[in-house]
Formats: sequence, structure tokens, C-alpha cells
Amino acid sequence: MSDVSSGPTPEPEKPKRVQGRFTKHIVWACIALLITAVLPTSVFPFSLIPAGAVIWILLDVLKQYRTAFGAPAEGFGVSAENTYRTGLGAPPLPAAGLKQYSDEVYLANVQMLADLQRLGAMDTLAGERHQADLARSISSAEQELAAIKAELDSVRGEVLDVRQVADRHNVGFYDYEHPAETSVKLADELATVRSRIKDKLREKTAVTTVSGFTFNGSAKEGTKFVRDLSALLLRAYNAEAENCVKTVKAGNLHTAAARLEKAREQIAKRGTMIGLQITNAFHSLREKELELAARHLEAVAIQKQLEAEARAEAREAAKAQREWEALKAKQQKEVDHYANVLVQLQAAGDLEGVQRVQEQLDEAEAKLADAEDNALNTRAGYVYVISNLGAFGDGVVKIGMTRRLNPMDRVRELGDASVPFLFDVHALFFSKDAVGIETMLHQHFAAQRVNLVNHRREYFYASPSDVKNALVEHHVELVEYQENAAAEEFSASKDLREAGQFAGAR
Repeated sequence: MSDVSSGPTPEPEKPKRVQGRFTKHIVWACIALLITAVLPTSVFPFSLIPAGAVIWILLDVLKQYRTAFGAPAEGFGVSAENTYRTGLGAPPLPAAGLKQYSDEVYLANVQMLADLQRLGAMDTLAGERHQADLARSISSAEQELAAIKAELDSVRGEVLDVRQVADRHNVGFYDYEHPAETSVKLADELATVRSRIKDKLREKTAVTTVSGFTFNGSAKEGTKFVRDLSALLLRAYNAEAENCVKTVKAGNLHTAAARLEKAREQIAKRGTMIGLQITNAFHSLREKELELAARHLEAVAIQKQLEAEARAEAREAAKAQREWEALKAKQQKEVDHYANVLVQLQAAGDLEGVQRVQEQLDEAEAKLADAEDNALNTRAGYVYVISNLGAFGDGVVKIGMTRRLNPMDRVRELGDASVPFLFDVHALFFSKDAVGIETMLHQHFAAQRVNLVNHRREYFYASPSDVKNALVEHHVELVEYQENAAAEEFSASKDLREAGQFAGAR
């Protein structure tokens, strides 16, 4: 245990004060002896009182002497310093000098109590509570410190990110809105490409330059010149790359890529003085970014086209269904009419009329049953093989099917304002499984599709004769098939053009 400095101790009673009391006791003893001597023997019993007082006073004087005197001049050494601080212990109880000894013990106890009070040993529970409070305070402080450190790390990260963004902005790279960002399929790939582009910019590996360039004989100025010019030219290249991405359209990727390549060549020319070149790795990343934009735009265009064609097919199917429902209603009305007439003729007894109307009723009921069957059978319809020599040239046919009651309505709709001439019909026949025949022909000519991306575009590189042979090969019954295309409008237009008989002829 470390030393605890003792406070000021009360001064023990001085021997002079004790001697004063002894003097008083002796004076009183002398007075008692004089009284005893003066009293006559006749009052002997009363003379014993002063004698007893003398004896008592002498005994008390002896006691006071033993208490006050007989102690060492330097004291007995009873103090807090000797009894518990140094571990020496207290001296044994003396035979004389008890007053001095008791004073020293008292003062030592006072000092020890003061020490214990300062050390908190007087209240163990209070000490434990204080220790618990300290532990909680320390824990809270540690948590606050951890939170502050986390916030500091976050701020440092944000500062670093801001600096990196500023560096990228300095060379013209921005997180602009990219067309492929919303693509489920391409978004991750785009994020990877952009991350690699940022890495190249951060690592200063987007361009290469000569080393040891000096400006006005100063290597330091030369280094600064190379750095500034590199940032300026890289900024121009990145701006052109961003413009290429923003202006690319579905189907013109080649044009946009050529534009970016030309920008790279121009940057190299401008940086000839310092040997600046856009690295192949960085240029490839910007090309990949451009490719992703074009792929996404093409996918969007195809999706829109498919949706439009699906809506058109749905409208066509609904129109065909309405026509079949109308035919059913018409046939039902005809059946009801013949049934009523038959009842009237039977009531009139017209046997000849009954026979005639019965035949008509049977025919009407057969047509009604056929209409109901076709209305329910969505695979039933008309298969058509058509071509448009003026629009698509020779050797291209369209193979499809329609459920319209009048299939030529559908053929005429296909030859609307979207093509310059009407279609020529090579085959148009009804089948209970028109869908199956159409699918068979599409699979047969799958390798000869004009549009390999959108299979709803039912055009094939095939001649009408090729389609006829395929139908015969798959045992499809044909009533008539026209192999040659009339192309009346196209032929007439060609003749007029050759004759110069039209406005603005060349």
C-alpha cells in the first residue's frame, strides 16, 4: 500500500500542566496534615478524615505520576506511520506513561480513520457502485468512440469517392444515363464495364505518353505539361464516347463504333508532341459500353415490334371470332326459319313442301354445326402463300394463316400502305388444322427465314414452287395452286416507267 500523508495531529498534554496538578494535590495534602495536627485528640474520629484525605491525595498523585511521567522523551512510537503503513506494528503496553501512550494511540486511530475515509474503504457498497458506474461510463464511451470511428471512416470514404469522381470529371467521364441501365439482362454487364473504366482512370492507364519530356528545359514543367494535355485530350475522347452512346440507334452500331474510332485517331494526332495514345484496353471498354447500348436499344425495338404484332394478332383473332359468331347467329336464324316453315307445312298436310323444306333444314343445320365447330376450333382457318414482287423481289414469299371468314380481306389488309403494291396469291385453302400446316411450313423453311430475330415476320427466301413441293411432300391436299405471280401493278408501273409516261420520269 502506498503511503498516505498524515494530517496535523493534536499536540499531547505537556508535562508542565501535569506538574501543576501535582503541585495542587501536594498543597491540599499539606493542608490536610496541618488540620490533623491542630485538631485535639478529643476529636480523634474527626481527625481521621484529614488523614484519609492525605492518603487519597498521595495515592492519586502517585497514579498521575505513573500516568503522566515515566514515558520516553521521544514517545512510544505509536503512530499511523509505524502501526500500519510500514507494517512495524504498535509497541507493547508500558507500565508507566500510559497517558502518553493512550494519546499516541488515539492520534494514530484518528489518522488511520482519515486515511480509510480517503481510500473509500468506509463504504464498500459505495465503492462497488462507483466502480459499476465507471464501467458503464467506459462502455458508453467506447461505443461512442466506435460510432465516431465508423462515421469518420464513412466520411473518409466519401471524401475519397468525391476526389475520385472529381478526377474522373476532370478527364470528362460522368455517370450519365445509359440506355442499358434499365435492362435486366445487360445492367450487370454494364456495371462491370463502367467499373473497369473507372479503374483505368484511377490507375492512370487510360492513355500512354512519352517519358522524360521537358518544357523550356525543365523536367518538372514538362511533367506538368504532359499531365495537363493528357487530361484535356482524354476529356475530349470521353466526351465523344458519351455522345456516341447517347446517339446510337438500334441497327447503327457499326456507324457509332466507326465514329468512336475516328475520335481516337484524332486524339492521337493532337497528342503527337507527347506521344499520347488511347490504350487499346481503355478503347475496348468504351466500345463495349457502346455495344451494350446498341444491344439494349435493339432488344427494346424488337420487344416493341413483338408487342405491336401480338396486339395485331389479337385484334385479328377477335375480328375472326366475331365473324364466326355472326355466322353462327345467321345459321341459327336460318335453321329456325326452316323449322317454323316445316311445322306450318306439316299442319297444312303439304307433303311435297315438307320434303323440300326438310332438305333445306338439314342443310342449314349442317352449316350451323360446321360454324359452331369452326368457332370453337381455333386451329381451323385458311392457309395462304403470297408474294410481292415489286416490294420484296423474286424468290420471297409470305406464309401465314387467317381465321377470317373471307380470307381475302386479310390479304388485302397486308397489302395496305406499308407496301407499294398488292400481294399476289399463290395458295389460299381452308383446313381444320390450319395452325398445324402453317407451323409445318415455317419449320420446313426455318433456315430460309428473312428475319432470323423476329419469327412473327413470316417471310422466307423461297419460290412459290418450293412451297408447293413442301405441301405435296407433307400430303396436304390442294385444290388449286398458282405458281406464277401476276404482279399486275408492278408490271404496269414498270412499263410506264420505261415508256416515260408518268410525271417526273427520269
